[in-house]
Amino acid sequence: MNPFFKTGVLATAALLLCASAGAAPATAPASAPASASASAADTQAGKAINKLVDEYYDAYARFEPVWATESGDGRFDGQLGLPIAPKNRDAQFALYRGYLKRLGTIPRERLNPRDQASYDIVKFELETALRLGAFPEHLLPVDQMFNMPVFMANYAGGQGAQPLATPQDYRNYLSRLDQMVAYIDQAIANMREGVKRGVVHPREPMLSLLPQLKALVAATPEASIFYSPIKALPAGFSSADKTKLTASYRKTVGEKLNPALARLATYVEKDYLPATRTTAGWGALPNGAEWYKARVAAMTTTSLTPEQIHEIGQKEVARIQGEYGKIGPKMGYTGPAAGLPRWVSEQPKYKPFTSDAQVIAMFEKIDADVRTKLPKLFSLMPKAPLEVRLEPELTRETASDHYSSPAADGSRPGVFWSVVNDPTKYGSTGMVTLYLHEGQPGHHFHIALTQELGLPNFRKFGGNTAFTEGWALYAETLGKEMGLFDKPEDYFGHLNDEMLRAARLVVDTGMHTKGWSRDQAITYFRETLGYSELEARAQIERYMVMPGQALAYKIGALKIMELRQRAQAALGDKFNLPAFHRVVLDEGTLPLAVLEAKVDRWIAASK
Repeated sequence: MNPFFKTGVLATAALLLCASAGAAPATAPASAPASASASAADTQAGKAINKLVDEYYDAYARFEPVWATESGDGRFDGQLGLPIAPKNRDAQFALYRGYLKRLGTIPRERLNPRDQASYDIVKFELETALRLGAFPEHLLPVDQMFNMPVFMANYAGGQGAQPLATPQDYRNYLSRLDQMVAYIDQAIANMREGVKRGVVHPREPMLSLLPQLKALVAATPEASIFYSPIKALPAGFSSADKTKLTASYRKTVGEKLNPALARLATYVEKDYLPATRTTAGWGALPNGAEWYKARVAAMTTTSLTPEQIHEIGQKEVARIQGEYGKIGPKMGYTGPAAGLPRWVSEQPKYKPFTSDAQVIAMFEKIDADVRTKLPKLFSLMPKAPLEVRLEPELTRETASDHYSSPAADGSRPGVFWSVVNDPTKYGSTGMVTLYLHEGQPGHHFHIALTQELGLPNFRKFGGNTAFTEGWALYAETLGKEMGLFDKPEDYFGHLNDEMLRAARLVVDTGMHTKGWSRDQAITYFRETLGYSELEARAQIERYMVMPGQALAYKIGALKIMELRQRAQAALGDKFNLPAFHRVVLDEGTLPLAVLEAKVDRWIAASK
């Protein structure tokens, strides 16, 4: 689950890799009980842990109902929540302390292996949330990467996680728009407090945010993006529903929401921007160094220090540049290895498209090819279907390629959303690896499958970035075994995506720990990845407001690959890749420490 939803829909908490996390180690399952009393104690412990985690999940879903919607749980679709309000945060943390106290009364050794995993996960999530609660995250409620008004605007087209198919769906969305007025006013109040306390965002990301906010302010209700659902009312709605919904949307958008959006845009432009800071890193904030360490621990689910991660990143960048040196000549490039990405970006032959439909057709071809190869690598696959869709025009300019999970009730498939703003500039080299990551066997195999495993809700809908993105990045590497990287340009695309994740380790820790400036980080990205100024700036400004989140991808993938190599070395001819993938996936999202212990038990049993 996500103790701070604003840092990313599929982000965060899990178990640290060592005892410093304070969580009980993931030990081998206890031997069978020898008496009826012991069996009864085991049953009581199992009931206690499952009752606790169910209560914890519902409390969190009510605290962050938009997160619940994004995760496929539609029970709270009419609620926006106000998690940024200090009193609500205090009440939530009080609940967490109570849950943690109750958890301490449950004998972990009495639990079966699956419940032991639940114990370890919830223990760390609670401890992580409380650790992060010591820092004033709520005083930074909006940025260019996540702000609730834009997030709600992305639902207006009806193709996102929030359904817009029935009159009740329309009422749910309208209810959220109505509640957003209080959210906006709370955000402004929090930002004012942040200015007083020196807890403010850097200037450049806020300059990127301002046009987003201004674009949401409409001259009339009918011109607002939030009125869009009314322009697409289903024909099957009754006349009474159509009339009432139209009047209600016009009133809420015109009289309540639009003025609130104008207040927010004006505040950011007139008051907040002059108070922003010129530094790039979190270290410039009060107690920022400790704050960043807490975020790194939560996001990576490890005890790695920022300095260690910086070094890992530098080594990975050097390794991948070595691969550039091998693949470049096969593509007709004879310059220095570091210059390969820029050279590729300038080659017209790698931008073959003239229409959006051609891009989607290529992804569908990749999809069909991948499906024929998956059975050789996987014995456990999700039942939910996967579709490839073009990102709606309504949200295309602000979106990036992404995956949305199926609805838990089966009413919505998993979707890989491809973002194509200008097909003539759309590069083909990264398409295979992008599909493997966002589609299958990447996010779809992990996230859709997690909903089908009969896990408690907090595990079915929760997760952590290190496993989620680590698995998807590991899934990219399987393209080589599937024969999908036989063309040198496709293998380059894989390497280039890997290089992005490696370079992130360097710049994120560089800015937030080593005092790198924004310009220094942008220059590193341009030189390492061949990015344009605009592309590099967008990436770096993301890391400026989401410290630690981008570290999880590479750290998670490296751990999964390390565990695979460990199993191959230990088992030799007995190693079975589909069986390994089953072990990694068959309990949903696990913190890296819990995953490592599980794989080690499987290795021992397989011997």
